[in-house]
Amino acid sequence: MAISLTVQNAVATVLIDRPDKLNAMDVDHLVDLRSNLAVAAADPSVRVIVIASAGEKAFCVGADLTAIRQNEAGAAEAFGMSLGESGERGLYIRLFDIASLQIKKPIIAAVNGYCLGGGLELALQCDIIIASEKASFGLPEVVVSSLPGGGGVPNLLRAIPRPVAMRMLLTGDRIDARRALEVGLITDVAPSGQLKALTAKIASRIAENGPIAVQLVKMLAVQSENLSQTQAFQLTELAWSVLRDTSDREEGKAAFAEKRKPQYIGR
Repeated sequence: MAISLTVQNAVATVLIDRPDKLNAMDVDHLVDLRSNLAVAAADPSVRVIVIASAGEKAFCVGADLTAIRQNEAGAAEAFGMSLGESGERGLYIRLFDIASLQIKKPIIAAVNGYCLGGGLELALQCDIIIASEKASFGLPEVVVSSLPGGGGVPNLLRAIPRPVAMRMLLTGDRIDARRALEVGLITDVAPSGQLKALTAKIASRIAENGPIAVQLVKMLAVQSENLSQTQAFQLTELAWSVLRDTSDREEGKAAFAEKRKPQYIGR
């Protein structure tokens, strides 16, 4: 299986394993990626999801441009089809939209090597991006007279300062991990060979927290982005009210008072 799912200590890892293709993905692999993410999202034992990749050269370089595509439909025809069918018939960029899965749990992208095109578009939809010092990031579509079709333009503009984003988008140039950290695209840079360990440490730290609280914080971060201050505060109040009477909230207060590690159950 080129896309696999493992779960350990409340952390699900979805692994892209096509190092011979620099972890580029064709339609079948994109469908498998989405399926595994959906399984992890629905698993009550999972509190954090990590998207990682095999090999040292690349996290993902986007769509597999060497894949043979048959029975492609015209763009207008494919537009009205279901997600899966339109992907099979030529609108495969739709399959890069993992935000449409509406995953409530936090997602971490663990980036080693090239994170280009659709690969960066996948990472930009994650909540946290952690990178090895060998990583590089770019949306080079304009170089081949295309454009980032998986949300890369708006998502990059949200993630980093506009002038930096526009330079990357218009030139197709890459930035390295240190520059990505500097402009706020990623949160951490791991020394060579230590990406997996650093990712596990951060994922475990998140998984230790109250799972309902973590999911509501993610919901607030996503939903309040385009709300007015008043609407955002009202949504926050509702989310806080949901947490107030949960068993986990009582456990959090008790553990704090007793100076012990809390044991959350997600209720």
